[in-house]
Amino acid sequence: MDYTETPIHRICGYEGLITATTLDRVILPNGEHSLREVVEHPGGVTVLPIDDEGYVYCVRQFRYPMGEHMLELPAGKLEKGEDPLDCAKRELSEETGITAMQYTDLGKLYPSPGFCRETLYLYLAQNLIFGQAHPDENEFLDVKKVHIDELYKSVMNNELADAKTVVAILKTKALLQN
Repeated sequence: MDYTETPIHRICGYEGLITATTLDRVILPNGEHSLREVVEHPGGVTVLPIDDEGYVYCVRQFRYPMGEHMLELPAGKLEKGEDPLDCAKRELSEETGITAMQYTDLGKLYPSPGFCRETLYLYLAQNLIFGQAHPDENEFLDVKKVHIDELYKSVMNNELADAKTVVAILKTKALLQN
């Protein structure tokens, strides 16, 4: 059965620095009309940099919408037209000073497809070369070195809540075990 909803009218709402919102009137598969709110987002990347001993280089930063400091993997927003892998390399270097000789594509993730048009691309970075971090001027973070086994335990104990970080840790742990 095809459950496609067909848009018939769009009202642009808010245009911010990163996101924009729309309100769409759609025709449902049964012919009825309904409204759909959509948050437009340019997408982003998440990188799990792991060294030869199994240590992962995470970042700890304050996330204003959640009102808390969070341990996350290096990540960032795609610039218009930017290739996701190029973005991953840029963000990893900016936030940690690390460059990697090998990248593995861990797939993509839709964080909240019920209302948000954001795609996150996940990468595993290996064969690391360490340098100096150079975060954006309005970015305040600390780099934390944590073993993949500890991160996995934190995920399983519900101590990490950032979706992109959780998914990348679980995928990496499974990949390394095979």
